Order: sequence, then C-alpha cells, then structure tokens
Amino acid sequence: MNTVQRKIRWGVLGYARIARQSLIPAIQRASNSELRAVASRQESKRAECRAQFAAPSVSPDYEELLRDPDIDAVYVPLPNSLHREWTIRAAEHGKHVLCEKPIALDAAQCREMTAACAANRVRLMEAFMYRYTDRTRQVLEVLRGGELGDIKFISSSFRFLLANPNSIKFQPELGGGSLYDVGCYPLNFTGLVRDQITAGQPDGAAPEVISAQCARQGGVDIIYSALLKYPSGLIASLHCGFNAQKRVHSEIIGAGGVLEIPDTFFDNPGALTLTIGEERREIPVAQSDRYRLEVEDFADAILQNRPPRLSLAETQRNMEILDRLRAAVS
Repeated sequence: MNTVQRKIRWGVLGYARIARQSLIPAIQRASNSELRAVASRQESKRAECRAQFAAPSVSPDYEELLRDPDIDAVYVPLPNSLHREWTIRAAEHGKHVLCEKPIALDAAQCREMTAACAANRVRLMEAFMYRYTDRTRQVLEVLRGGELGDIKFISSSFRFLLANPNSIKFQPELGGGSLYDVGCYPLNFTGLVRDQITAGQPDGAAPEVISAQCARQGGVDIIYSALLKYPSGLIASLHCGFNAQKRVHSEIIGAGGVLEIPDTFFDNPGALTLTIGEERREIPVAQSDRYRLEVEDFADAILQNRPPRLSLAETQRNMEILDRLRAAVS
C-alpha cells in the first residue's frame, strides 16, 4: 500500500473535554488520519459525540474499541490514574498510543508502558502539543543562534484559576493536583531547553538538587513551586497552580541576553521578546494548529516507521524528575 495515501485510523478512549474540543477535531483536520471510533461510558457523552462528530462507531466499551481490527491507533485522554492500564491494554491489542500528559503517575508506570509498547511493536508518545507550535520553534531558533550566551537561569510558569470544585483535578485517587495537571509543562519546557543547550554533554538535563514548596487542598497540591540546580550551575524555577489568576510565561536568561516567552504553551499569535544588552526586539510568532500537527506527526511516525518528535527517553527522564519533585514536598 502506498503510505503517502494511507491514513491512520484512530479510536479515542474516553470523551473528555480535551478529546471533544481539541483532539477529535484535530484528527478530522489531519491530512493523514481519520476518526473511526470513540468509546465513552456515559450515555449523555455518547449522544453528544454522535451529534457532533461523524464517527463510524460510538460505544460504551473500551475493550470493544481495542478489539476493532480497523483501528490503528488510540488517543488516551482518561484521568491520569488510568493512563497506565489502558495504554498497556491498547498495546496488547496492537494499537499505537498517543497518551495525554502526564503519561503516567510515576516513572515506574512509564517504564511498564514503554516496555509493553515495545513488546507489542507499537508506537507510544506523550501528548505535549506545545512542542508543535511556531512559538516553540522560535525559542529553539534563538537557542541555536547562541545570542543568549551561556544559559544561567530558566523560569517557567503555568497556572490558572480552577473554579469547578467537582473537577477530577481535585481528586487524588484519579491523579489530581496542579503538578500533574500543568506543572508537567514547565518541567517539559525546562528539559527541552536543557537538551538544546547541553547536546553532547554528559550532564544532560538531570538536576543534581531539587527544593520545593506547595500548598494542598483535599489531598492534592493546588500551588507548587520548585528550584532545580544542575551540575553546570544553571538554576531553573518551575511554578504551577490552579488557585489564582492565570499565568503562562517563561524566560531564559543567559550571560549575553534574555528571551521572554509569553503564552509559552499556547498556539496563539504573538511575539517573543529578545533582549541583548540594552537592545530589545520582538520576534513575531505565528498562529499554529498544534493539535493537528501533533496528530499528523504521530500518524506519520507510524506510517514511516520512525520515532515521533517527543522521544520516550525524554518522557522517562522527565517522569523520574517528576518523582523527585513530588518527593520534595511529601
């Protein structure tokens, strides 16, 4: 079969908001993908899905979806506590898996998921859609250009006000908490920057010291801040939460300059601000279709038998750091 013409046939396990608002529409926009099935255990969600999307199959049974031979890949937007179980089950049915972030609750689960996918010869990727934006591309271009000089400090924040007291994000048994929900973004961004500036160097992107503080409510962290110190002397500040005003912003400070990245994890148009000495200039950022590009990259990785953009080695490393972040406030 000509892989240029073939499309990856997708199933979606769960009708979460991110699935119905972002990933399912992205699959339908993607040039190399088509939506085949959606499974949801709630009848009201199945009815909504039937009305909104032309999926050939909408069922209440996750296992039935996984048994469907006409499905190549699945997207897993289930609560964090279910990522491991349903990724492994999908792999055992021969389905490639795009799993929503964080990929798992801890590094041990991530290793199990990776091993199951390898044993069944299917692809697995953690879904960090911001890696597919023009904003991220521009950040990497600045880093590659070397204008910032030796990087000394990285700061990254992702927080918002969560007004729904019944949200699963407040339920510890489902993997709730701000560190899991949005703190994984600043962690991923810090790793992305470190990987760019330490390519080929032995210390890579693992911090040697971590200190942190958080406040809890109902068994989950609702605000979390950490400092990470690396062997090179670089310090990274990570912040997340959902108990106050929205703030999504990062900066990278080097010996020669500063790069400010508003809306770090979004795909809206805007600008980065680069300051070199006393000179400030804006770097335009174009609108991106981050979810479509993520779907297309993962589907193309399947079709071309190549790794997707976000590697499992990076995901595993970040999960190990996430374990240390959680332990720092236990």
